[in-house]
Amino acid sequence: MERLRVNAQVSIPLDEIEISFVRSQGAGGQNVNKLATAAHLRFDIAASSLPETCKTRLLDYRDRRISAEGIIVIKAQRFRTQEKNREDALARLRELILAATAQSKPRKATRPTLGSQKKRLENKSKHGQLKKLRGGIGD
Repeated sequence: MERLRVNAQVSIPLDEIEISFVRSQGAGGQNVNKLATAAHLRFDIAASSLPETCKTRLLDYRDRRISAEGIIVIKAQRFRTQEKNREDALARLRELILAATAQSKPRKATRPTLGSQKKRLENKSKHGQLKKLRGGIGD
């Protein structure tokens, strides 16, 4: 696998993705102080070969994994092996890029139905009558 396939149009060469391995947090038994199994992925958006539209959408996307400098940082430590954590980090990078580049459907303006308009006006007049009854008693 020389490229990370995001979708049919977009793929990223693996040499643009920097993956290093560090020690995992949490319980790990006897291996906790010996093995570096957590994958630490770094991906520079501006220096990547992504299309310009993808780059701008990723940079505008609000996610805590994207730094102010435009670098995606993902730490994968779910599994006990380096290979599984590496695959997990790449899958999470793929999901992040897909989420940021997803096109939302434009909203079509619709008008309220006649029945809903009448119901709203009836509720409004009932509420007004209720508030009128709360008033003080006159002379």
